[in-house]
Amino acid sequence: MPTPNPEALAFLQTRRSRPAKTLTAPVPDRAALMPILTAAARCPDHGKLEPWRFVVIEGPAMARLAAEVQTCGEALGLDPEQIAKGRAQFDQGLLAVAVIEVQKPSEKIPALEQTYSAGAVCLSLLNAALAAGWGANWLSGWASHDRNFMRGALGLEDHERIAGIVHIGTETAAPPERPRPNIEEITTWLSD
Repeated sequence: MPTPNPEALAFLQTRRSRPAKTLTAPVPDRAALMPILTAAARCPDHGKLEPWRFVVIEGPAMARLAAEVQTCGEALGLDPEQIAKGRAQFDQGLLAVAVIEVQKPSEKIPALEQTYSAGAVCLSLLNAALAAGWGANWLSGWASHDRNFMRGALGLEDHERIAGIVHIGTETAAPPERPRPNIEEITTWLSD
């Protein structure tokens, strides 16, 4: 018989991201962030390739990334509202961890499985931050998919891309619950 962990299951069944714009100081320092990163790295990783890495974006770097969003948005000809929305997470952010997908050459592990592993790291990072008592939110946005932003803001190589940006801080208010999927409607049982 398996040994249940009801506290962990209850946490996962009730977990809720905190909107990044509601996060404030204090934020975890490097010592507090290391166990969260360690937990995030304990994710499914077929072939043990570690097709991801972390870039921690601390306070002063946020302004530089916001300016890079502005530059990239203008170069793309985006309207000011789109640019402002792209900047917002960096203009308002105090600490974030960018999870970088790093595609590794492998005859055995398809690129798509490496992408799934990077996504698993994002969710594990989000949940670890929440379990540690911080507010956290996984964001992306147009800038995180723009190659010029990836290069200019984070120095990414061509085989790397942003899987997600997880903002972490002190929550100012718990968000209201939102509608969740009806499990009966989205589950198919194959018995034979």
